[in-house]
Amino acid sequence: MDQDVSSRPGARAIPIHGPEAYEGMRAAGRLAAECLDMLAGEVKPGADTARLDRLAYEFVRDHGAVSGTIGYRGYRHALCISPNHVICHGIPGGKPVNAKPMREGDIANIDITLVLDGWHGDTSRMYYAGEPKVLAQRLTDVTFECLWAGIEQVKPGNTLYDIGKAIQDRAAEDGFTTVHDFCGHGLGRVFHQAPNVVHYGEYRDATGHVHRAPDTVLEPGMFFTIEPMICTGRPDARILRDGWTAVTRDRSLTAQFEHALAVTEDGYEIFTRSPKGLDRPPYTAG
Repeated sequence: MDQDVSSRPGARAIPIHGPEAYEGMRAAGRLAAECLDMLAGEVKPGADTARLDRLAYEFVRDHGAVSGTIGYRGYRHALCISPNHVICHGIPGGKPVNAKPMREGDIANIDITLVLDGWHGDTSRMYYAGEPKVLAQRLTDVTFECLWAGIEQVKPGNTLYDIGKAIQDRAAEDGFTTVHDFCGHGLGRVFHQAPNVVHYGEYRDATGHVHRAPDTVLEPGMFFTIEPMICTGRPDARILRDGWTAVTRDRSLTAQFEHALAVTEDGYEIFTRSPKGLDRPPYTAG
């Protein structure tokens, strides 16, 4: 689950984690990825998003973990399911976007956060319900490439700006845009903490103000998510009346992938890789 940029931690210190923390995050991240693997065979035309949420809740419970989102700021579900023009935080079974079963050609981001032995596993992937349209498939592919463009900037001495700029540049190559209102975040024993990881290098808002990603230098032991949200149209977002569901104002398609990772001595370690290799759709196993 991403962080609203408006609630960014500001100048709070970024935690630096030791070896025991890595072990905890590996276990939590793997279990979160295994949950998304389990869902790969369940997302199809006619799928009930409330049922998908129930399957995820039962998986988390049966593996000795708890949901990181149930009860978080009043949220009541184990998943966020965000189809088509929903940027993030789509409510399973919720009106209007998830009240009906998934349709042929839908694309959707599914986001899971769980807590295992006190450590947070937070990750999301895109899924296809049937055969996506050409633009939807291209957007999904580019969003996955944007995620990796950001990840490949993770190493000691690089900055948060380097991550955001790489993502923004890759999206722009295909004429796509990056959402500015939500971002990745630090995590560990705490769900959302410093740093906030924006998915742009720099942009100018409607008032002419220039927003620039922080030049915070990356150090070994930092844990955070990278979770770019990429749009085919304008990146402007609005929140629906449920207080959670964020959609593109122009109803353009949007996609997102998320990994939780650490800065290591010589690069990065991803905690949330799929054990089955189901990192991007289409998926042939579940």
